[in-house]
Amino acid sequence: MTPRTLSGVLVSAGRVAATAVTPYHTKGFPSLLPCQRELSSRHHPSTAVESGRGAQRCFSNVPDAAVYTGPVAPAALKRFTLRQLRAKYEAGTPLTMLTAYDYPSAVHVEQAGVDLLLVGDSAAMVVHGHDTTLPITLDEMLTHARAVARGARRPLLIGDLPFGTYEGGPQDAVKSAVRMMKEGGMDAVKLEGGGPNRIRGVEAVVDAGVAVMGHAGLMPQTISVMGGFRPQAQTAASAFAVLRDAKALEAAGCFAVVLECVPAAVAAAVTAELSIPTIGIGAGVGCSGQVLVYHDLLGMMQHPHHAKVTPKFCKQYAAVGEVVQEALVRYREEVEAREFPSAAFSPYKIKQQHREDLARQAREAGFEAAAAELERIGEEGQQA
Repeated sequence: MTPRTLSGVLVSAGRVAATAVTPYHTKGFPSLLPCQRELSSRHHPSTAVESGRGAQRCFSNVPDAAVYTGPVAPAALKRFTLRQLRAKYEAGTPLTMLTAYDYPSAVHVEQAGVDLLLVGDSAAMVVHGHDTTLPITLDEMLTHARAVARGARRPLLIGDLPFGTYEGGPQDAVKSAVRMMKEGGMDAVKLEGGGPNRIRGVEAVVDAGVAVMGHAGLMPQTISVMGGFRPQAQTAASAFAVLRDAKALEAAGCFAVVLECVPAAVAAAVTAELSIPTIGIGAGVGCSGQVLVYHDLLGMMQHPHHAKVTPKFCKQYAAVGEVVQEALVRYREEVEAREFPSAAFSPYKIKQQHREDLARQAREAGFEAAAAELERIGEEGQQA
C-alpha cells in the first residue's frame, strides 16, 4: 500500500510508526505534552517519522512536498522539529534562534543553519518603526509569518502572538494561536508572561494541539506596567518571580522559555531548575540557547534613534547598514551623473530595420521628437 500522510504522521498499510512518540518532560513533570498524547487524534505530533523518501516534517502544517520556494531543494533539507530540539537540549548543545520578518531574512537565517526562527513582534519596532511592540496587529504578524514560511523550510518556525490577542482569556489565546498556525504557516507560537491568566491560556493552546514557547523576565508587551524597557530580576523578590513564572510555564506545557534581560546568575539558576530549554536574550551564557534580533545582530539601522534604542546586550556581528547606505548613495550619484545605466546594464536591443520602421511610423503619426531621436541613435546595437 502506498504510504499516506495523516495529521502530519506517515501512515503505511494502516499502521502508524510505533516510534513516533517519546516522553518530552523529565524530572517528574508530565511525560507527554497534550500535542503528543495520541497520534490518531487531531493533535500534531512533535516528531519526525522516517519514510522511504526521508524524514517527514511533523508538528507543522507545511507539507513535506510543498512547492519549492527557497534556494535549497526541499529534498535536501532536514527539518528541525521538537524532537531535534529535545535531543540537542539533552546533549547539552546550545540552541540557536534568530528573528526574521520577511522572505529575504528568512532565507538568510535558513542558510545559516539556525535551529529556531522567531517571527517576533519586534517587527513593530525594527520593521514598522514604532517605539514599542504594542501597535502591531495579528493580521500584520500573519503577513510577516507567511513571508517567513515561504523563505525558511528547515528551522522550527515560531510566531509571536502580539499584544491584545490572547490576554482576554483561553478562548482568545486559542483563536489567535490557531490563526498563526493555519494562516501564518508557523510550527509553534510564543506568548509572554507566567501569571494565572496567562497560564490558563498556555494550557488551552497546548491542549488545542499547538506548541507554545513561554517568555519571562523583561516582557516588552507589559512595559506600561514595568515602566519601560528595564532589566528584570535584580532583586531577590523579582528574581524569584521570574523563576516561579518559568516553572509555571513549564508545568503548563511550554516546550521552551525565553528569558529576557535578567542577570546571568538568575538565568543559570532558572535553567538548572527547568526540564525544558531556556533561550536567553540578554541573560548570559548559562541558558540552553540564545536569540537575537536580526536587524540588531547585523547592524542594519544607522539612524541615530535606532542606535539609541539598540539593546546593550546585542553584539553586532556586521555593519550591514553602513554597506547598504554606501550602496544607496553611490546609486544616487551615478544616476545623477548619467553613469548608470551604462551599456552593460542596457541589454535589450531593437534591430535596425525595426528601428527605422518605428521612426517612420512615429513621423507619420506626428511624433516628431521620437522619430528624430530614433534617427539620431542610428546603428543597430546602440542603446534604445
